[in-house]
Amino acid sequence: MPKPLDAAQLDALALAYVARFATSGGKLSAYLARKLRERGWQDGAPPPDVAALVERMAAQGYIDDAGYALAKGQGLLRRGYGARRIEGALAQDGIAAEIRAPAQGDETQRRRAALAFARRKRFWPFAEARSLDRAVREKQVGAFLRAGHPLAYARRLADAASLEDAESWADEDLEPN
Repeated sequence: MPKPLDAAQLDALALAYVARFATSGGKLSAYLARKLRERGWQDGAPPPDVAALVERMAAQGYIDDAGYALAKGQGLLRRGYGARRIEGALAQDGIAAEIRAPAQGDETQRRRAALAFARRKRFWPFAEARSLDRAVREKQVGAFLRAGHPLAYARRLADAASLEDAESWADEDLEPN
């Protein structure tokens, strides 16, 4: 059984974690709490202030929740995930709500992500043979919803007349003139 942690070991664990992984304050805090549960704390010493340790790591620039959220959000968008899925992933990582919103991309990015998801799954405009089977369409719409896209996006892509129609929908200018 490993020895209980002391302050220096806890600092070393935190530093090793942030050196190895791009992380958020919430993820680092959860990691340190897990290590404290597994190994315990040194007898007689005051309990550690994990929140202060995480704050110190953030002040030193080892943790940047906004940068982490933006990078993870952009990565998920490129893989074809929608705003709800990105919101959930960032909330699970302990990112504050005001930081999560910009990481979900703008309307055009979300539409392109929906198109990328359809391309990756070979749905609708990307299918070799369009299926008119209602059960298949419902299954595909369900996958779209689980990926975090709104129902309106799934319907729009499912009803697209052609690949060009779907691509023009994803790229249309949404800015007011």
